[in-house]
Amino acid sequence: MPAKDLGTKYVCFKCGNKFYDMKKPDPLCPKCGADQRESPALKPASEGRRSRLAAAPKVIEPEPEEPEASEEEEDLDSFDDEPSEASEDEEEI
Repeated sequence: MPAKDLGTKYVCFKCGNKFYDMKKPDPLCPKCGADQRESPALKPASEGRRSRLAAAPKVIEPEPEEPEASEEEEDLDSFDDEPSEASEDEEEI
């Protein structure tokens, strides 16, 4: 009897047994009884996985830099407490 007459060949997703469905409507494994239509390989990818893969990459725009004058002013304020040689020279002119 040729293999074509035995129906579709399956490899059980649970136990790994090889068998033919004998042209029956339900492809059940003769060893463990698993319905081969419930195979995880036949199920579509979950929604969460599909949306993650199809999502476009997010573009992160750089935030505008704040003027650094405020930091410099703070630094200058701390120097104002201590007299410097440059400020004394300026006062003489």
